[in-house]
Amino acid sequence: MEGDLQRTVGRNVRVRREALGESQEAFASRIGVHRTYLGGVERGERNLTLQSVERLARLLGVEPLRLLIEPGIEIPGAFRAVSDP
Repeated sequence: MEGDLQRTVGRNVRVRREALGESQEAFASRIGVHRTYLGGVERGERNLTLQSVERLARLLGVEPLRLLIEPGIEIPGAFRAVSDP
């Protein structure tokens, strides 16, 4: 369905941000966007470029693929943290 991937990315960004203990406002400041823009990303209302997905993933400490797939789907290497060997 149209927009499903945007919602998946947004959900994954929110879950990871919260797991890191960062508020929406603090994370938005760290990545250089306004809090309302980040809120739109997390609600799946923003159509991100692949470069933006890569940047978000790097700042969240996960592989970009992790932001694109639904939780529970097992893809080897997709769920390891970037800092893992």
